[in-house]
Amino acid sequence: MTENECTKYGRVLVISGSPHRNGTTMRALEELRGSLSESGMEVEVVSIAGLDIPGCRGCFACSKLGRCVIDDVVNELAEKLRAADGIVLASPVYYASPNGSFLSLCDRLFYSSRFDKSMKVGASVVVARRGGCTASFDVLNKYFTISGMPIASSYYWNQVHGSDAEDAERDLEGMHTMRMLGRNMAFLIKSIKLGAEKYGTPEKEKKVYTNFIKKA
Repeated sequence: MTENECTKYGRVLVISGSPHRNGTTMRALEELRGSLSESGMEVEVVSIAGLDIPGCRGCFACSKLGRCVIDDVVNELAEKLRAADGIVLASPVYYASPNGSFLSLCDRLFYSSRFDKSMKVGASVVVARRGGCTASFDVLNKYFTISGMPIASSYYWNQVHGSDAEDAERDLEGMHTMRMLGRNMAFLIKSIKLGAEKYGTPEKEKKVYTNFIKKA
């Protein structure tokens, strides 16, 4: 497909949360990227390797600025996410959880970017030598479900096993899972676009905030 045709079908932002540029996580994403591209998606892969990403300060300045007060890669990714039809969050597993730096990025990205993310398609990918994948998978998916974003799935949980890129290559089921995820994500993005054209998007209501502890 030509570049214009891919742009017509949709854009997907892929973020690698690994500190290694060419490790297991990136090998999984290469397989995913190929499948997305073959399905007509324009794909951009961004790696956070080598970046120092601080956590959220809880200052709430973003509510006025519309962006994070810490002006780093998070604000750059926010603009990419605004233009995208889908996003993939990918991370290695550390102590049965995603990489801490990556979680700091995700916290700030999703909270400080105040534009509507509903109906953008989300997918998470996790990699591990052995265990902790499903726990990490659940953590990343919560960024989507709190944002009104449909989640793309494969025929199995989106995980690849291995301690390096060569190991990942030998995880044939994991590679298959990535390819199926790409096809399913592309189909979902196309379907949502067609549905929005014919039926519109779900009606929105003003958000209501409720505290669980009654104030005196």
